[in-house]
Amino acid sequence: MAMKTAVLGAVLFLFGSAVIAAAQDVTLTSRDGRIEIMGALMGYDGEFYRLDTIYGELTIDGSGVTCEGPGCPQLEDFIAELSISGSATMGSVLMPALVEGFAQRNGYEAQRETFDATHFNYSLTDPGTSKRAAVFRFRITTTDEGFADLLANEADVVMSLREITADEKQRAYEAGMGDMTDQNRSRVLALDAILPIVSPQNPVQEISPLDLALSFAGEIDNWALLGGPDAPISVYAPDAQTGLAQAANDGILSPADLGMSDDVIRVTGGDAMAVAVASDPFALGLASFAEIGNAQPLVLKGTCGGVLRATRRSIKTEDYPLTAPMFLYTPARRLPKVAREFLAFAQSSAAQAVIRRSGFVDQAPEEVPITQQGDRLANAIAAAGAEIPLSELQRIVQRLGGMKRLTTSFRFEAGSARLDAQSRSNVVQLAHDLEQGRFDARQMIFVGFSDGQGSAEANMEIALSRANSVADAVRTKAETADLMQIDMQVDAFGEAMPLACDDSVWGRQANRRVEVWVR
Repeated sequence: MAMKTAVLGAVLFLFGSAVIAAAQDVTLTSRDGRIEIMGALMGYDGEFYRLDTIYGELTIDGSGVTCEGPGCPQLEDFIAELSISGSATMGSVLMPALVEGFAQRNGYEAQRETFDATHFNYSLTDPGTSKRAAVFRFRITTTDEGFADLLANEADVVMSLREITADEKQRAYEAGMGDMTDQNRSRVLALDAILPIVSPQNPVQEISPLDLALSFAGEIDNWALLGGPDAPISVYAPDAQTGLAQAANDGILSPADLGMSDDVIRVTGGDAMAVAVASDPFALGLASFAEIGNAQPLVLKGTCGGVLRATRRSIKTEDYPLTAPMFLYTPARRLPKVAREFLAFAQSSAAQAVIRRSGFVDQAPEEVPITQQGDRLANAIAAAGAEIPLSELQRIVQRLGGMKRLTTSFRFEAGSARLDAQSRSNVVQLAHDLEQGRFDARQMIFVGFSDGQGSAEANMEIALSRANSVADAVRTKAETADLMQIDMQVDAFGEAMPLACDDSVWGRQANRRVEVWVR
């Protein structure tokens, strides 16, 4: 047995394969017949078997063995399978659009088969041979259900509107799925945002983040307190198990140290939320950026007079504070080749166009001239005081004059030097663009900004330190880029150009950022 274990080790890998419906006992025998291993077949990806054995879960190169038993797959007409589970917001429109885009780009015919409200398949067929190459199986419910399916070994990919929780991460690690927060396990597919919405009949057009939190906590219960009619507020919230609800809790209620009221009306489905709020003149709801329907979105305002609107550009830059990345999570196991190709396509420039057409916010960087930064410059002038002299504002104009701001921005987790999830994805995206030579022969400046807490001198040092750390992270990631072709610099303006008011957690978080400017 020791000899068998040693030889078998030569063909083992650390990764698994695609999920199959029911594990069946099989025996894998080496070509010379000297070694055999028995176990329950957990998956086959066209190249590798994944077995649950007395040694644990093993992945074995199929080219070196033969398979015997009722569970052995059909090798000649192998059909790759990928099980995808989770967020209905992502699964209803975005992911089907990406599957169809992937099929078109790779010469497949995509055919959808719907079974019920939460289950459907996409079959990809080679039109030349009429053989099915792959089946993508979808279960669209909630983010919580997606992670539950993953941990139960019933899904290969999780669609999530929130980051994985510490408990889910630990359980996945203990199940041999690797670190689910690793770059290869977690990827930001697209961007979304949480918008407060009301009926078009409601005269209220703006709300502060704190008042929004107080309303959903039940502490503000009349529209008159928000500048509206003397009428009770009907509060609508997404189903508690959805990623959108949990992102709302993290982004709206938690910063105010509040909890969701027990009196909220829970609504399942983004379209249903928009319909319910639009038809109730006294409703206040929360919706995805892509699912506001006929409802009226409210502008977020600060006590200092600044406003933050949810637009495609402000979401992409994270200037809008309630931005919500849309994640795909995959465990540390080997997926079929077609599945790996699809996941690579999902982050390509072609996929970004599909994401835009689907109504969501893509991650393709855009360049915004300084001439379109009027509101930001006006905020800088309005916030200037004893610590921010006119000379510093003039330096901003002189330094960035004639340059363009990339929509690729970087922010840090609250109270941490670690970049947030979207920013970690942005490091990868910008590094890839550098490797592709997109910014060759150009000047690129990483510019740090801070909130206004503390002294201006200390904030300048913090902002410069953050700008340096982001620039270093991008340089490190851009392994094959010729950085000698790029004039890469670092600068900081501290608290001199705020995006929002500093008197709230939301405003300070928006103001702490690193921007990228190019010429």
